[in-house]
Amino acid sequence: MSPVLLGVRHHGPGSARAVRAALDAARPAAVLIEGPPEGDALLGLAADPGMRPPVALLAHAADDPGRAAFWPLAGFSPEWIAIRWAQEAGVPVRFMDLPAAHSLAGQGKGEGEGEGEGEGEESDSVRVDPLAVLAETAGYDDPEGWWEDVVEHRGTGAVRDPLAAFEALGEAMGALREAYGDGGHARDLVREAYMRQRMRAARREFGDAYAVVCGAWHVPALRAKTTAAADKALLTALPKVKVETTWVPWTHRRLARAGGYGAGITSPGWYAHLFASRDRPVERWLTKVAGLLREEDRQVSSAHVIEAVRLAETLAAMRGRPLPGLGETLEAVRAVMCDGSDVPLALIEDRLVVGDVLGEVPDAAPVVPLQRDLTRRQRSLRLKPEAQDRELELDLRKETDAAKSLLLHRLRLLGIDWGIPAASRGSTGTFRETWRLRWEPELSVRVAEAGIWGTTVLAAATAKAEADAAGAEELGEVTALAERCLLAGLSEALPAVLRALADRAALDTDVARLAKALPALARSLRYGDVRGTDAEALGTVAAGLAERICVALPPACAAGLDADAAAELRGHVDGVHGAVGLLADADEGLRERWSAVLRTLAGRDTVPGLIRGRAARLLLDDGRLPAGETARLMGLALSPAAGPADAAGWIEGFAGGSSGGGTLLVHDDRLLGLIDSWLTGVPERAFTDVLPLLRRTFATYEPGVKRTLGELVRRGPGGSAAQSRPGSAAEGFAPDLDPDRADAVVPVVRMLLAGPPAGGAAAA
Repeated sequence: MSPVLLGVRHHGPGSARAVRAALDAARPAAVLIEGPPEGDALLGLAADPGMRPPVALLAHAADDPGRAAFWPLAGFSPEWIAIRWAQEAGVPVRFMDLPAAHSLAGQGKGEGEGEGEGEGEESDSVRVDPLAVLAETAGYDDPEGWWEDVVEHRGTGAVRDPLAAFEALGEAMGALREAYGDGGHARDLVREAYMRQRMRAARREFGDAYAVVCGAWHVPALRAKTTAAADKALLTALPKVKVETTWVPWTHRRLARAGGYGAGITSPGWYAHLFASRDRPVERWLTKVAGLLREEDRQVSSAHVIEAVRLAETLAAMRGRPLPGLGETLEAVRAVMCDGSDVPLALIEDRLVVGDVLGEVPDAAPVVPLQRDLTRRQRSLRLKPEAQDRELELDLRKETDAAKSLLLHRLRLLGIDWGIPAASRGSTGTFRETWRLRWEPELSVRVAEAGIWGTTVLAAATAKAEADAAGAEELGEVTALAERCLLAGLSEALPAVLRALADRAALDTDVARLAKALPALARSLRYGDVRGTDAEALGTVAAGLAERICVALPPACAAGLDADAAAELRGHVDGVHGAVGLLADADEGLRERWSAVLRTLAGRDTVPGLIRGRAARLLLDDGRLPAGETARLMGLALSPAAGPADAAGWIEGFAGGSSGGGTLLVHDDRLLGLIDSWLTGVPERAFTDVLPLLRRTFATYEPGVKRTLGELVRRGPGGSAAQSRPGSAAEGFAPDLDPDRADAVVPVVRMLLAGPPAGGAAAA
């Protein structure tokens, strides 16, 4: 008698059914499974009612949680079925692969997943895909189609011997190993040596009455006649680290090969369906598809399902397949239910063929204290981790929503990006936040890594913020950190962050870095008010920073900047302008000082045209530059004495971007006429140089604005009523603001912005 070797395809439902039948027939006294032996102590949790696949065994270096590997198991994985069979039969079950202590010792941080197939390893050899070779030998161009025909669609009653399929697959793999050796998987030789050592230990304990469940590729090597001394020699002097293991939730999407998983499958959702469906799998599958399409408001009836089943069966018969496979069902769905469109088909492939099923692990699974606190917070706030993307709208005026926001911001500061801030589709007020949530299995590793900072989310985020402040090298890093601390409600970390901010602000003389830092400080003060955070010290630092920018910016802009430097500084001018608007509520004099800086920039010839034009536009929008003065500045910038490139830069600064420059030109014929006159007078050679700048400026305008501008230019001088009457506006527009009509819309605007009620256009 010899041990039962069951060579399987990882995550193959056909292999899983065959393993269950083979174990029922052989009734072994013990079961050995491919996987790290450090997981043996956790196998008992597989029987816990709280354990729901897909899950993964996670092993990471104790002193470096980022050095980690996963061994995923789905409900249709042969290894999972073997574990559950052994537990139900009351026989020992153990892992038999190379210990994670050795495999992680030779792995760098973040190097993929170690599934027992060597996915994280590198090799100079070309790797062999056993299924692809066997499929090609059988005349198939699709390995998945070959596997479905040979294994998944094999009738359970057609073969009397449940071990026959394993014997046939083992012989095929033996032929491949003879032809290709290790197939480019050099580490497999070491792993297989350790597996044979575990088999020898099992033989001493159970005789030959044990079963082995492993990848079919390894079966020939485990059957090979080798000596214990030879295997021991391969395992001598292997590097080793201390590891910790646990179970973590996994997802069907991460089982997919498209997710970068080397031992993955293309259709985990389809395979889960095949494993769960005892009969009529095609009919049941197409019924699921119809249900999904109905949820998306597509008209799909039972007649569509019947016709799709018939078409799938016809396609399978024409192709000589025993049953319709995934390819036939998808083709039938496209033709019958999707009207030939690939758009709804892509939804089916994403939601059903792959799927977003997220597993669960019981509370008894070992975790770091930080993970336990995070789980407690998730439950108290009813924030359940989910594998699919979902948007979360928060109203920070509500206590529960504010707590959710604090948790998500603290996790982001720790590098745990469960939630990503997104643009809000509703109110743009500061009391609203929108998050896009999606739980990925790797976040369990990030939580373990962050565990070095503290045992709770609050303590860990506070310690991490203080460490980041001490280690920050640039002022912008500290200002961004201060903003994140306010958003995360880390009041205990703020003193250390503000000390670092004041120190670096006092020493930094680069006006670009100062200008880059100010907007984040202004936003921090704004959100601090919304969240009730005391940010008085932050306001002092911000005011000092703004004063230094007002003094240093004009000389910096006149220092012979090239085009790239001018574009960067123009962005900083925009940022500082927005920040001053937020800070001016506390210091009205700051707004006047900043306006004086803009007037200096707008009128100084040594400043690049891009910045001069932008300064003029900001003054005009604030009502601090009369229309006549605006026209004078534009006339100077576009005069024949000005260089074409500098003039084009002025136009881009004044009328470019998303600031409504096109609408301004539509309503002000005088400014449009100046640009038109300048453009028609640009020499031919210079025109080629400035054309890209002009295209970049006008490309940002909406199509309607561009059409209107084209029509106005087509009319030519005097083509509109506005141009024939000095001081008048374009048709349909008054020359000046009508205060009475403006006051009428103020209550509606305030309601939309959820601001406090007040009257008058001046207040608005």
